Amino acid sequence: MTEQEQQEMKKILDEKIEQTKEEIKQLEELTKPIKPDNAYGRLSRMDAINNKTINDAALREQKSRIQKLERAQKKLDDGKYGICIKCGDEIPLGRLKFMPWTAHCVKCAQKS
Repeated sequence: MTEQEQQEMKKILDEKIEQTKEEIKQLEELTKPIKPDNAYGRLSRMDAINNKTINDAALREQKSRIQKLERAQKKLDDGKYGICIKCGDEIPLGRLKFMPWTAHCVKCAQKS
C-alpha cells in the first residue's frame, strides 16, 4: 500500500469511526428501558418492546464495528493494515474502501 493510499484509508477510517460513534449515541437513546407506567396500549407497548429489541441488536452490531474499525486503525498505524490475516495476501484497495474493517481478502472471506 502506497503512502497516498494509507492516507486515504486513514481518512476513511476516521470518518467511519465518527459516523459509528454517532450511530451508537442515537441507538443508546432508542434502547433505553421502556417504563411500564408510560401510556401505551397493549399493542403499542408490544411494538415499542419489539423496536427496542431491534435497536438493541443494531447497537451491538455498531459496538462490534467500532472495535473492528479501531483495530484496523491500529493496524494502519503499525503498518500491518490491508494484509489478509488468513493467507497473508494484500487485500484489494476497493474492498478496504468498501469495508475498511475487513481483515480477510475476498478469497479467504468466501471460504469462511
